[in-house]
Amino acid sequence: MIKIEETVVYGFPEAICGMRNPMNSWDKSDTACIDGDDSNVMEVGENDYNLMMKLSAAGPVHGKFKRMITVYTDITAPLYWWKEYDTYKVGTVANSCSTMHKIHEKEFTVEDFSREHLSGMTTGLWTNADGTVYYTSPCDFLQIICNVLNNYRDKFIKTQNKDYWWQMIQLLPSSYNQKRTVMLNYEVLTNIYIYRKDHKLDEWKDFCKWIEDLPLSELITGKDETNEQ
Repeated sequence: MIKIEETVVYGFPEAICGMRNPMNSWDKSDTACIDGDDSNVMEVGENDYNLMMKLSAAGPVHGKFKRMITVYTDITAPLYWWKEYDTYKVGTVANSCSTMHKIHEKEFTVEDFSREHLSGMTTGLWTNADGTVYYTSPCDFLQIICNVLNNYRDKFIKTQNKDYWWQMIQLLPSSYNQKRTVMLNYEVLTNIYIYRKDHKLDEWKDFCKWIEDLPLSELITGKDETNEQ
C-alpha cells in the first residue's frame, strides 16, 4: 500500500532560465506566466519545451536543469518500501512521523499495516516443543501481532519501563505504514523511474504512475519524442 498526497511542484521558471544560461539564449525563451501572482502557473513555450526535451534526453550532465524542478509531497508507505526508497539520498529530504517517539501514541490496529496481499487461508504457522501444531491465517496472525504490541504498549504507558518499549520497537513488522513529507526533484525522479517502474513491489509501480501524472512528466519518463530546436 502506498498513498501519495498534497503534491506541489516548484521551480519551472527558474529551471528554464538556468537552462538557457550556458548559451546566453534567454531571448529565445517563449514561456509565459499566465497568473501574475504565481510564477509557477505558466504555459511552457515551444522553444523552451523542445530544448528541455533535447537536454533531458542527452543525460544528467546536459539535463541538470531538472535538478532545479522541486517536488514536495506526503507519502504513506510500509517500512519495507521506505527501506528501498532510502537508497535515494542525493537531492532528497524527508521528515517522517517518528516511530521512536510516537510508537506508543495510539493502539495498534491491522489498518496500520500494509496487508493487501496477506492470505486469509488457514495454515500451520508454528509448532510447540511437544509437537502441537497451531493453525491460523496470515491475516489472523497480524491481529495476534497487534494484540501483543498493544499488551506491551499498555505496560509501557503504565510503567514507562523502557524494556516494554523495546518489545514494540523490535517486534514491529516491516509492513507498518509510516508517513513522510519528502522533497524530490525531477532528476532524482528520472533515476527512480528508470530503475523502479518494473519493480516487483506494487508500491513502486504505483509511485511511478504518480510520476507520470506530474507536470511535463515526459522530462522524467522520456516517453515523448525529442524535437530539435
